[in-house]
Amino acid sequence: MVRNEQIISDQWQPSPPNVYKLFFDDAVFSGLNRTGIGTIIRNDKGEVMAAMSAVGPSAKNSEEAELMACRRSLEFAVDAGFSSLIIEGDNANVIQAISSSLPNNSFLGCVVDDIRHLIHGLSWARTNQIRRGGNTVAHVLAQFARNLDKDLVWIEDSPPLTLVALFHDVSLL
Repeated sequence: MVRNEQIISDQWQPSPPNVYKLFFDDAVFSGLNRTGIGTIIRNDKGEVMAAMSAVGPSAKNSEEAELMACRRSLEFAVDAGFSSLIIEGDNANVIQAISSSLPNNSFLGCVVDDIRHLIHGLSWARTNQIRRGGNTVAHVLAQFARNLDKDLVWIEDSPPLTLVALFHDVSLL
């Protein structure tokens, strides 16, 4: 089951018990001909279960970069063994596209189809569109990829560069 919700919030909200939140974001580095991908997976207490800062391919626009970040983040989550996810991103068009059951005939339709396939392979999923302020940790991880030569992954550990943003999220509850 996939449900789409519009969450209009500038702060992180916990997930229900036994469900994890996957936040993804992108950063476009035009002069470097590549993008950055930030992914964070948190439990209902706000604890980091997995995180990734990755180098992505160049993108024609921010929507393409965001879709590629979503696909890469879902692949990471599936590989790490997560099967019940709330998938949150800050691009309304991307969340709408991946949540819809209608065919996507755009030039990015194959990426949308890949994402939908990954989502339907989960045991439970929901998508949420949030504001950038609720996605700060993933944004920090995406920006960090600017200077990476290879992807960095953290499992059950908080990436040091995100500690301030993580603390801020939990302190608001």
